[in-house]
Amino acid sequence: MDIVSKRPARSGRRRGREGASAPARQTNYSQLKNPFPPMEVFSADQIANMHVTALRTLEELGVKVNLAEARRIFAAAGARVDEATEMVFLGRDIVEAALASAPKSIACKAGAPGRDVLLELGSLVFQPGAGAPHATDLERGRRPGRGVDFRELIQLTHHFDVFQMMPPLVEPQDIATNIRHYFTMDAQLTLTDKFPFVYSRGTPQAMDNFEMLRDFRGVSDDEFAAHPHCYTIINTNSPRTLDIPMAQGLIDFARAGQVSIVTPFTLMGAMAPITVAGAITLSHTEALAAIALTQLVRPGAPVCYGTFTSNVDMKSGAPAFGTPAHFQASLAAGQLARFTGLPWRSAAGSASNLNDVQAANENQMGLWGCLMAGATIIIHSAGWLEGGLSVSYEKLITDVEVLNMVAELCAGAQAGEAEIGFDALSEVAPSGHFFATTQTMERYSTEFYEPVVHDYANFGTWTERGAQDASTRATDIWKGILAADQRPDVDGDKVDQLQAFIAKRTAEGGAPPES
Repeated sequence: MDIVSKRPARSGRRRGREGASAPARQTNYSQLKNPFPPMEVFSADQIANMHVTALRTLEELGVKVNLAEARRIFAAAGARVDEATEMVFLGRDIVEAALASAPKSIACKAGAPGRDVLLELGSLVFQPGAGAPHATDLERGRRPGRGVDFRELIQLTHHFDVFQMMPPLVEPQDIATNIRHYFTMDAQLTLTDKFPFVYSRGTPQAMDNFEMLRDFRGVSDDEFAAHPHCYTIINTNSPRTLDIPMAQGLIDFARAGQVSIVTPFTLMGAMAPITVAGAITLSHTEALAAIALTQLVRPGAPVCYGTFTSNVDMKSGAPAFGTPAHFQASLAAGQLARFTGLPWRSAAGSASNLNDVQAANENQMGLWGCLMAGATIIIHSAGWLEGGLSVSYEKLITDVEVLNMVAELCAGAQAGEAEIGFDALSEVAPSGHFFATTQTMERYSTEFYEPVVHDYANFGTWTERGAQDASTRATDIWKGILAADQRPDVDGDKVDQLQAFIAKRTAEGGAPPES
Protein backbone atom coordinates (compact mmCIF):
# COMPACT_ATOMS: atom_id res chain seq x y z
CA MET A 1 0.00 0.00 0.00
CA ASP A 2 1.40 3.37 -1.06
CA ILE A 3 1.21 5.72 1.90
CA VAL A 4 2.47 8.82 0.10
CA SER A 5 0.03 11.67 0.54
CA LYS A 6 -1.86 13.09 -2.40
CA ARG A 7 -1.23 16.81 -2.64
CA PRO A 8 -4.40 18.85 -2.09
CA ALA A 9 -5.92 20.10 -5.32
CA ARG A 10 -8.32 22.43 -3.58
CA SER A 11 -9.10 23.64 -0.11
CA GLY A 12 -12.07 24.69 1.98
CA ARG A 13 -15.43 23.03 2.59
CA ARG A 14 -18.85 23.42 1.02
CA ARG A 15 -21.06 25.58 3.24
CA GLY A 16 -24.70 24.86 2.51
CA ARG A 17 -26.67 25.71 -0.61
CA GLU A 18 -25.96 28.88 -2.53
CA GLY A 19 -28.96 30.90 -3.63
CA ALA A 20 -29.02 33.51 -6.37
CA SER A 21 -29.95 36.35 -4.02
CA ALA A 22 -30.81 34.88 -0.62
CA PRO A 23 -28.09 34.97 2.02
CA ALA A 24 -26.45 31.63 2.74
CA ARG A 25 -27.16 30.08 6.11
CA GLN A 26 -24.09 30.13 8.31
CA THR A 27 -23.47 27.50 10.99
CA ASN A 28 -20.71 26.92 13.50
CA TYR A 29 -20.74 23.54 15.19
CA SER A 30 -17.11 23.63 16.31
CA GLN A 31 -17.41 24.89 19.91
CA LEU A 32 -20.59 23.38 21.33
CA LYS A 33 -21.95 23.62 24.84
CA ASN A 34 -24.45 21.10 26.16
CA PRO A 35 -27.71 23.02 26.71
CA PHE A 36 -29.49 20.27 28.63
CA PRO A 37 -29.59 20.07 32.43
CA PRO A 38 -28.00 16.77 33.50
CA MET A 39 -30.30 13.97 34.60
CA GLU A 40 -29.59 11.77 37.60
CA VAL A 41 -30.40 8.10 37.97
CA PHE A 42 -29.05 7.66 41.51
CA SER A 43 -29.22 9.87 44.59
CA ALA A 44 -26.21 11.86 45.75
CA ASP A 45 -25.78 9.45 48.68
CA GLN A 46 -25.79 6.46 46.35
CA ILE A 47 -23.18 8.06 44.08
CA ALA A 48 -21.00 8.85 47.08
CA ASN A 49 -21.32 5.23 48.22
CA MET A 50 -20.31 3.98 44.77
CA HIS A 51 -17.20 6.17 44.96
CA VAL A 52 -16.36 4.92 48.44
CA THR A 53 -16.87 1.33 47.28
CA ALA A 54 -14.48 1.95 44.38
CA LEU A 55 -11.86 3.27 46.81
CA ARG A 56 -12.38 0.23 49.03
CA THR A 57 -12.00 -2.05 46.02
CA LEU A 58 -8.69 -0.44 45.11
CA GLU A 59 -7.47 -0.76 48.70
CA GLU A 60 -8.67 -4.27 49.52
CA LEU A 61 -9.03 -6.11 46.22
CA GLY A 62 -6.59 -4.14 44.08
CA VAL A 63 -6.02 -4.08 40.33
CA LYS A 64 -3.76 -6.28 38.26
CA VAL A 65 -1.11 -4.23 36.49
CA ASN A 66 0.87 -6.23 33.91
CA LEU A 67 3.52 -3.58 33.20
CA ALA A 68 6.49 -3.72 35.59
CA GLU A 69 7.30 -0.02 35.12
CA ALA A 70 3.77 0.94 36.11
CA ARG A 71 3.98 -1.24 39.22
CA ARG A 72 7.25 0.49 40.17
CA ILE A 73 5.58 3.90 39.78
CA PHE A 74 2.69 2.83 42.00
CA ALA A 75 5.06 1.35 44.57
CA ALA A 76 7.16 4.52 44.70
CA ALA A 77 3.98 6.44 45.56
CA GLY A 78 3.25 4.17 48.51
CA ALA A 79 0.94 1.60 46.95
CA ARG A 80 1.23 -2.00 48.12
CA VAL A 81 2.48 -4.17 45.26
CA ASP A 82 2.59 -7.96 45.06
CA GLU A 83 5.07 -8.71 42.31
CA ALA A 84 4.24 -12.42 42.24
CA THR A 85 0.61 -11.74 41.29
CA GLU A 86 1.16 -8.29 39.69
CA MET A 87 -1.52 -6.92 42.00
CA VAL A 88 -1.44 -3.26 43.04
CA PHE A 89 -3.39 -2.01 46.07
CA LEU A 90 -3.97 1.74 46.04
CA GLY A 91 -4.64 3.78 49.16
CA ARG A 92 -7.33 6.40 48.85
CA ASP A 93 -4.79 9.11 49.54
CA ILE A 94 -3.11 8.31 46.21
CA VAL A 95 -6.43 8.47 44.37
CA GLU A 96 -7.53 11.69 46.06
CA ALA A 97 -4.22 13.37 45.25
CA ALA A 98 -4.57 12.28 41.61
CA LEU A 99 -8.08 13.71 41.34
CA ALA A 100 -6.83 16.95 42.86
CA SER A 101 -3.97 17.35 40.36
CA ALA A 102 -5.78 16.21 37.19
CA PRO A 103 -6.84 19.29 35.19
CA LYS A 104 -10.53 20.08 35.10
CA SER A 105 -10.19 21.88 31.76
CA ILE A 106 -8.01 20.78 28.84
CA ALA A 107 -7.27 23.13 25.92
CA CYS A 108 -6.43 20.92 22.93
CA LYS A 109 -4.49 22.33 19.98
CA ALA A 110 -5.59 21.21 16.53
CA GLY A 111 -4.14 21.99 13.11
CA ALA A 112 -5.93 25.34 12.83
CA PRO A 113 -7.04 27.76 15.57
CA GLY A 114 -10.69 27.36 14.67
CA ARG A 115 -10.34 23.62 15.23
CA ASP A 116 -9.03 23.81 18.80
CA VAL A 117 -11.09 21.79 21.28
CA LEU A 118 -11.83 22.61 24.93
CA LEU A 119 -12.51 19.58 27.09
CA GLU A 120 -14.33 20.38 30.30
CA LEU A 121 -17.66 19.68 31.94
CA GLY A 122 -20.35 21.44 29.90
CA SER A 123 -18.50 21.24 26.59
CA LEU A 124 -19.87 18.93 23.90
CA VAL A 125 -17.64 17.16 21.39
CA PHE A 126 -18.75 14.52 18.88
CA GLN A 127 -16.77 11.75 17.21
CA PRO A 128 -18.00 9.13 14.75
CA GLY A 129 -17.62 5.40 15.38
CA ALA A 130 -14.10 4.16 15.97
CA GLY A 131 -11.90 1.10 16.06
CA ALA A 132 -13.95 -1.11 13.74
CA PRO A 133 -12.27 -4.01 11.94
CA HIS A 134 -14.70 -3.70 9.01
CA ALA A 135 -16.10 -0.99 6.75
CA THR A 136 -19.38 -1.25 4.87
CA ASP A 137 -21.39 0.67 2.30
CA LEU A 138 -24.22 -0.14 -0.08
CA GLU A 139 -22.02 -0.20 -3.19
CA ARG A 140 -18.96 -2.18 -2.04
CA GLY A 141 -20.48 -4.22 0.76
CA ARG A 142 -18.95 -5.30 4.06
CA ARG A 143 -15.18 -5.77 3.96
CA PRO A 144 -12.11 -5.81 6.23
CA GLY A 145 -10.94 -2.27 6.86
CA ARG A 146 -8.36 -1.06 4.35
CA GLY A 147 -6.15 1.95 3.95
CA VAL A 148 -8.50 3.44 1.37
CA ASP A 149 -11.41 3.09 3.81
CA PHE A 150 -9.42 4.79 6.56
CA ARG A 151 -8.60 7.74 4.31
CA GLU A 152 -12.13 8.05 2.93
CA LEU A 153 -13.68 8.01 6.39
CA ILE A 154 -11.18 10.64 7.55
CA GLN A 155 -12.35 12.84 4.66
CA LEU A 156 -16.02 12.31 5.52
CA THR A 157 -15.33 13.14 9.17
CA HIS A 158 -13.40 16.24 8.16
CA HIS A 159 -16.26 17.43 5.95
CA PHE A 160 -18.80 17.73 8.77
CA ASP A 161 -18.15 20.48 11.33
CA VAL A 162 -20.20 18.64 13.94
CA PHE A 163 -17.24 16.24 14.37
CA GLN A 164 -14.51 18.03 16.31
CA MET A 165 -12.07 15.15 17.00
CA MET A 166 -10.67 12.48 14.69
CA PRO A 167 -11.03 8.88 15.81
CA PRO A 168 -9.51 5.77 14.19
CA LEU A 169 -12.70 4.87 12.34
CA VAL A 170 -11.51 1.56 10.90
CA GLU A 171 -8.38 -0.52 11.25
CA PRO A 172 -6.45 -0.46 7.92
CA GLN A 173 -5.54 -4.13 7.90
CA ASP A 174 -3.81 -4.06 4.51
CA ILE A 175 -1.05 -1.94 6.04
CA ALA A 176 1.63 -3.86 7.96
CA THR A 177 1.48 -3.29 11.71
CA ASN A 178 5.06 -2.01 11.92
CA ILE A 179 4.27 0.90 9.55
CA ARG A 180 0.52 1.29 10.06
CA HIS A 181 0.96 4.19 12.47
CA TYR A 182 2.82 6.13 9.75
CA PHE A 183 -0.11 5.64 7.40
CA THR A 184 -2.76 6.69 9.93
CA MET A 185 -0.83 9.77 11.06
CA ASP A 186 -0.09 10.78 7.48
CA ALA A 187 -3.80 10.59 6.65
CA GLN A 188 -4.78 12.68 9.67
CA LEU A 189 -2.16 15.34 9.01
CA THR A 190 -2.84 15.77 5.29
CA LEU A 191 -6.59 15.14 5.00
CA THR A 192 -7.82 17.08 8.04
CA ASP A 193 -6.80 19.77 10.50
CA LYS A 194 -8.98 18.45 13.33
CA PHE A 195 -7.64 17.15 16.66
CA PRO A 196 -5.93 13.81 15.89
CA PHE A 197 -5.89 10.38 17.51
CA VAL A 198 -2.85 8.21 18.29
CA TYR A 199 -3.05 4.54 19.23
CA SER A 200 -1.25 3.38 22.37
CA ARG A 201 0.62 0.44 20.92
CA GLY A 202 3.99 0.79 22.55
CA THR A 203 6.53 3.51 23.20
CA PRO A 204 8.35 3.36 19.82
CA GLN A 205 5.12 3.93 17.87
CA ALA A 206 4.02 6.68 20.26
CA MET A 207 7.36 8.47 19.90
CA ASP A 208 7.18 8.21 16.10
CA ASN A 209 3.69 9.70 16.12
CA PHE A 210 4.66 12.51 18.48
CA GLU A 211 7.65 13.40 16.28
CA MET A 212 5.63 13.41 13.05
CA LEU A 213 2.88 15.51 14.62
CA ARG A 214 5.22 17.97 16.32
CA ASP A 215 7.29 18.61 13.20
CA PHE A 216 4.29 18.86 10.88
CA ARG A 217 2.63 21.37 13.19
CA GLY A 218 5.89 23.30 13.48
CA VAL A 219 6.04 23.42 17.27
CA SER A 220 9.01 23.03 19.56
CA ASP A 221 9.48 20.23 22.07
CA ASP A 222 8.51 22.59 24.88
CA GLU A 223 5.39 23.82 23.05
CA PHE A 224 4.35 20.26 22.28
CA ALA A 225 4.68 19.26 25.93
CA ALA A 226 2.91 22.39 27.17
CA HIS A 227 -0.34 21.82 25.21
CA PRO A 228 -2.02 18.63 24.05
CA HIS A 229 -1.83 18.13 20.29
CA CYS A 230 -3.31 14.60 20.19
CA TYR A 231 -5.12 12.07 22.30
CA THR A 232 -5.38 8.35 22.89
CA ILE A 233 -8.02 5.99 24.23
CA ILE A 234 -7.05 3.74 27.13
CA ASN A 235 -9.29 0.71 27.64
CA THR A 236 -8.86 -1.28 30.83
CA ASN A 237 -9.35 -5.03 30.67
CA SER A 238 -12.34 -5.53 32.91
CA PRO A 239 -12.52 -6.71 35.55
CA ARG A 240 -9.66 -4.90 37.29
CA THR A 241 -6.78 -5.42 34.85
CA LEU A 242 -4.47 -2.88 33.22
CA ASP A 243 -2.51 -4.60 30.46
CA ILE A 244 0.95 -3.73 29.16
CA PRO A 245 0.10 -1.57 26.10
CA MET A 246 -2.55 0.42 27.97
CA ALA A 247 -0.38 1.02 31.03
CA GLN A 248 2.51 2.01 28.77
CA GLY A 249 0.20 4.35 26.89
CA LEU A 250 -0.84 6.10 30.08
CA ILE A 251 2.81 6.62 30.96
CA ASP A 252 3.91 7.73 27.47
CA PHE A 253 1.07 10.22 27.01
CA ALA A 254 1.38 11.64 30.52
CA ARG A 255 5.11 12.19 30.09
CA ALA A 256 4.51 13.90 26.73
CA GLY A 257 1.68 16.07 28.05
CA GLN A 258 -0.85 14.55 25.65
CA VAL A 259 -4.43 13.54 26.45
CA SER A 260 -5.39 10.10 27.71
CA ILE A 261 -9.10 9.28 27.69
CA VAL A 262 -9.52 6.47 30.19
CA THR A 263 -12.39 4.23 29.12
CA PRO A 264 -13.20 0.98 30.90
CA PHE A 265 -15.42 -1.13 28.63
CA THR A 266 -17.76 -2.93 31.01
CA LEU A 267 -20.64 -5.08 29.84
CA MET A 268 -23.19 -5.90 32.53
CA GLY A 269 -23.53 -9.61 33.12
CA ALA A 270 -20.28 -10.44 31.29
CA MET A 271 -17.09 -8.69 32.46
CA ALA A 272 -18.99 -6.56 35.00
CA PRO A 273 -21.74 -7.09 37.59
CA ILE A 274 -25.17 -7.47 36.03
CA THR A 275 -26.60 -4.38 37.74
CA VAL A 276 -26.14 -0.81 36.51
CA ALA A 277 -24.82 0.28 39.91
CA GLY A 278 -22.36 -2.61 40.11
CA ALA A 279 -21.06 -2.23 36.58
CA ILE A 280 -20.56 1.51 36.93
CA THR A 281 -18.82 1.06 40.29
CA LEU A 282 -16.37 -1.33 38.64
CA SER A 283 -15.86 1.08 35.74
CA HIS A 284 -15.25 3.91 38.21
CA THR A 285 -12.73 1.76 40.10
CA GLU A 286 -10.72 1.02 36.99
CA ALA A 287 -10.86 4.62 35.79
CA LEU A 288 -9.54 5.89 39.11
CA ALA A 289 -6.57 3.51 38.99
CA ALA A 290 -5.64 4.59 35.46
CA ILE A 291 -6.09 8.30 36.24
CA ALA A 292 -3.87 7.85 39.30
CA LEU A 293 -1.08 6.41 37.15
CA THR A 294 -1.10 9.45 34.85
CA GLN A 295 -0.83 11.84 37.76
CA LEU A 296 1.95 9.87 39.43
CA VAL A 297 3.91 10.08 36.19
CA ARG A 298 3.26 13.79 35.76
CA PRO A 299 0.98 15.76 38.10
CA GLY A 300 -1.34 17.85 35.95
CA ALA A 301 -1.10 15.53 32.95
CA PRO A 302 -4.24 15.92 30.80
CA VAL A 303 -6.60 13.01 31.36
CA CYS A 304 -10.30 12.43 30.81
CA TYR A 305 -12.60 10.24 32.81
CA GLY A 306 -14.55 7.81 30.67
CA THR A 307 -16.84 4.87 30.50
CA PHE A 308 -18.47 2.62 27.96
CA THR A 309 -20.97 0.54 29.89
CA SER A 310 -23.92 -1.36 28.50
CA ASN A 311 -25.45 -4.78 28.91
CA VAL A 312 -25.21 -8.05 27.03
CA ASP A 313 -28.07 -9.96 25.50
CA MET A 314 -28.48 -12.73 28.08
CA LYS A 315 -29.76 -15.12 25.39
CA SER A 316 -26.68 -14.88 23.18
CA GLY A 317 -24.03 -13.10 25.25
CA ALA A 318 -23.65 -10.50 22.50
CA PRO A 319 -23.19 -6.82 23.45
CA ALA A 320 -26.31 -4.68 23.26
CA PHE A 321 -26.37 -0.90 22.83
CA GLY A 322 -28.98 1.82 23.02
CA THR A 323 -30.80 -0.12 25.73
CA PRO A 324 -32.42 1.31 28.88
CA ALA A 325 -29.50 -0.10 30.88
CA HIS A 326 -27.03 1.65 28.55
CA PHE A 327 -28.94 4.90 29.03
CA GLN A 328 -28.97 4.53 32.83
CA ALA A 329 -25.28 3.64 32.91
CA SER A 330 -24.45 6.84 31.03
CA LEU A 331 -26.44 8.88 33.54
CA ALA A 332 -24.63 7.22 36.45
CA ALA A 333 -21.23 7.75 34.82
CA GLY A 334 -22.09 11.41 34.38
CA GLN A 335 -22.88 11.72 38.05
CA LEU A 336 -19.54 10.16 39.00
CA ALA A 337 -17.69 12.33 36.49
CA ARG A 338 -19.22 15.45 38.01
CA PHE A 339 -18.27 14.04 41.42
CA THR A 340 -14.62 14.04 40.27
CA GLY A 341 -14.93 17.30 38.31
CA LEU A 342 -13.10 15.86 35.29
CA PRO A 343 -14.12 16.12 31.63
CA TRP A 344 -15.43 12.78 30.52
CA ARG A 345 -16.20 10.53 27.58
CA SER A 346 -19.25 8.38 26.93
CA ALA A 347 -20.56 6.57 23.86
CA ALA A 348 -23.58 5.87 21.70
CA GLY A 349 -23.56 3.02 19.17
CA SER A 350 -25.69 0.24 17.76
CA ALA A 351 -25.72 -3.55 17.65
CA SER A 352 -27.76 -3.64 14.43
CA ASN A 353 -26.21 -5.37 11.43
CA LEU A 354 -27.30 -2.75 8.90
CA ASN A 355 -28.42 0.86 8.72
CA ASP A 356 -32.06 0.25 9.56
CA VAL A 357 -34.63 1.48 12.09
CA GLN A 358 -33.00 -0.63 14.83
CA ALA A 359 -29.69 1.10 14.16
CA ALA A 360 -31.32 4.53 14.30
CA ASN A 361 -33.27 3.74 17.47
CA GLU A 362 -30.28 2.31 19.33
CA ASN A 363 -27.92 5.09 18.32
CA GLN A 364 -30.37 7.82 19.30
CA MET A 365 -31.19 6.16 22.62
CA GLY A 366 -27.50 5.91 23.42
CA LEU A 367 -26.86 9.44 22.17
CA TRP A 368 -29.56 10.97 24.33
CA GLY A 369 -28.28 9.04 27.33
CA CYS A 370 -24.91 10.73 26.78
CA LEU A 371 -26.49 14.16 26.27
CA MET A 372 -28.66 13.89 29.37
CA ALA A 373 -25.65 12.66 31.34
CA GLY A 374 -23.61 15.73 30.37
CA ALA A 375 -20.84 13.87 28.54
CA THR A 376 -17.99 16.06 27.27
CA ILE A 377 -17.01 13.70 24.45
CA ILE A 378 -19.49 11.40 22.73
CA ILE A 379 -17.75 8.76 20.65
CA HIS A 380 -19.43 6.23 18.32
CA SER A 381 -22.08 8.88 17.69
CA ALA A 382 -22.27 8.12 13.95
CA GLY A 383 -21.65 5.20 11.66
CA TRP A 384 -21.21 2.42 14.22
CA LEU A 385 -22.85 -0.96 13.49
CA GLU A 386 -22.63 -4.53 14.82
CA GLY A 387 -21.54 -3.37 18.26
CA GLY A 388 -18.40 -1.85 16.76
CA LEU A 389 -17.48 -4.52 14.22
CA SER A 390 -18.16 -2.19 11.29
CA VAL A 391 -18.47 1.46 10.36
CA SER A 392 -21.11 2.21 7.73
CA TYR A 393 -20.63 5.05 5.28
CA GLU A 394 -24.41 5.47 4.95
CA LYS A 395 -25.02 5.35 8.68
CA LEU A 396 -22.35 7.99 9.24
CA ILE A 397 -24.33 10.30 6.95
CA THR A 398 -27.77 9.54 8.42
CA ASP A 399 -26.45 9.91 11.98
CA VAL A 400 -24.86 13.26 11.10
CA GLU A 401 -28.37 14.53 10.48
CA VAL A 402 -29.28 13.95 14.14
CA LEU A 403 -25.98 15.37 15.42
CA ASN A 404 -26.47 18.52 13.35
CA MET A 405 -29.93 18.92 14.85
CA VAL A 406 -28.49 18.55 18.35
CA ALA A 407 -25.87 21.16 17.45
CA GLU A 408 -28.68 23.49 16.37
CA LEU A 409 -30.29 23.03 19.79
CA CYS A 410 -27.02 24.05 21.43
CA ALA A 411 -27.47 27.55 20.03
CA GLY A 412 -30.80 27.96 21.81
CA ALA A 413 -33.86 29.83 20.61
CA GLN A 414 -33.85 33.63 20.53
CA ALA A 415 -36.79 35.73 21.73
CA GLY A 416 -35.82 39.34 21.19
CA GLU A 417 -38.09 41.98 19.68
CA ALA A 418 -37.17 40.96 16.14
CA GLU A 419 -37.91 37.29 16.86
CA ILE A 420 -41.21 37.94 18.63
CA GLY A 421 -42.15 39.93 15.54
CA PHE A 422 -45.00 42.32 16.34
CA ASP A 423 -44.39 43.95 12.96
CA ALA A 424 -44.97 40.59 11.27
CA LEU A 425 -48.18 40.14 13.21
CA SER A 426 -49.33 43.59 12.13
CA GLU A 427 -48.74 42.81 8.44
CA VAL A 428 -51.11 39.84 8.34
CA ALA A 429 -54.88 40.08 8.56
CA PRO A 430 -56.88 37.40 10.35
CA SER A 431 -56.96 34.14 8.35
CA GLY A 432 -53.99 35.37 6.26
CA HIS A 433 -50.51 33.85 5.88
CA PHE A 434 -46.96 34.85 6.76
CA PHE A 435 -45.12 33.67 3.63
CA ALA A 436 -44.65 37.22 2.31
CA THR A 437 -44.09 39.22 5.51
CA THR A 438 -40.93 41.27 5.83
CA GLN A 439 -39.75 39.04 8.65
CA THR A 440 -40.22 35.87 6.57
CA MET A 441 -38.55 37.34 3.49
CA GLU A 442 -35.53 38.39 5.55
CA ARG A 443 -35.15 34.98 7.18
CA TYR A 444 -36.58 32.34 4.86
CA SER A 445 -33.18 31.06 3.73
CA THR A 446 -31.44 31.24 7.10
CA GLU A 447 -33.98 30.57 9.87
CA PHE A 448 -34.33 26.81 9.65
CA TYR A 449 -31.88 23.95 9.64
CA GLU A 450 -31.19 22.56 6.16
CA PRO A 451 -31.18 18.74 6.16
CA VAL A 452 -28.24 16.73 4.89
CA VAL A 453 -30.10 13.55 3.95
CA HIS A 454 -33.70 13.93 5.10
CA ASP A 455 -36.27 14.52 2.34
CA TYR A 456 -39.24 16.75 3.20
CA ALA A 457 -40.91 16.43 -0.21
CA ASN A 458 -44.46 15.10 -0.44
CA PHE A 459 -45.15 11.58 -1.64
CA GLY A 460 -45.75 12.57 -5.25
CA THR A 461 -42.54 14.57 -5.57
CA TRP A 462 -40.55 11.92 -3.70
CA THR A 463 -41.88 9.25 -6.05
CA GLU A 464 -41.00 11.31 -9.13
CA ARG A 465 -37.45 11.65 -7.80
CA GLY A 466 -37.04 7.88 -7.68
CA ALA A 467 -38.61 6.97 -4.30
CA GLN A 468 -35.19 6.65 -2.64
CA ASP A 469 -34.90 5.78 1.02
CA ALA A 470 -32.52 7.61 3.37
CA SER A 471 -29.70 5.07 3.04
CA THR A 472 -29.77 5.29 -0.75
CA ARG A 473 -29.70 9.09 -0.60
CA ALA A 474 -26.82 8.84 1.89
CA THR A 475 -24.78 6.88 -0.65
CA ASP A 476 -25.01 9.75 -3.12
CA ILE A 477 -23.98 12.20 -0.40
CA TRP A 478 -20.82 10.40 0.73
CA LYS A 479 -19.81 9.76 -2.86
CA GLY A 480 -20.24 13.44 -3.62
CA ILE A 481 -18.09 14.46 -0.66
CA LEU A 482 -15.29 12.11 -1.69
CA ALA A 483 -15.50 13.21 -5.32
CA ALA A 484 -15.13 16.86 -4.28
CA ASP A 485 -11.94 15.87 -2.41
CA GLN A 486 -11.83 19.08 -0.39
CA ARG A 487 -8.92 19.23 2.05
CA PRO A 488 -7.30 21.76 4.34
CA ASP A 489 -4.38 23.80 3.06
CA VAL A 490 -1.09 22.14 3.97
CA ASP A 491 2.51 23.23 3.60
CA GLY A 492 4.09 21.28 0.76
CA ASP A 493 7.50 21.38 2.43
CA LYS A 494 6.00 19.88 5.58
CA VAL A 495 4.45 17.10 3.51
CA ASP A 496 7.85 16.39 1.92
CA GLN A 497 9.50 16.29 5.35
CA LEU A 498 6.80 13.98 6.65
CA GLN A 499 7.26 11.60 3.74
CA ALA A 500 11.03 11.64 4.18
CA PHE A 501 10.63 10.71 7.85
CA ILE A 502 8.21 7.90 6.98
CA ALA A 503 10.53 6.57 4.26
CA LYS A 504 13.53 6.63 6.60
CA ARG A 505 11.73 4.90 9.47
CA THR A 506 10.15 2.36 7.12
CA ALA A 507 13.57 1.47 5.74
CA GLU A 508 14.76 1.01 9.32
CA GLY A 509 11.96 -1.49 9.95
CA GLY A 510 9.34 0.80 11.41
CA ALA A 511 8.10 0.10 14.92
CA PRO A 512 6.17 -3.12 15.61
CA PRO A 513 3.41 -2.74 18.20
CA GLU A 514 4.34 -3.85 21.70
CA SER A 515 2.22 -6.33 23.62
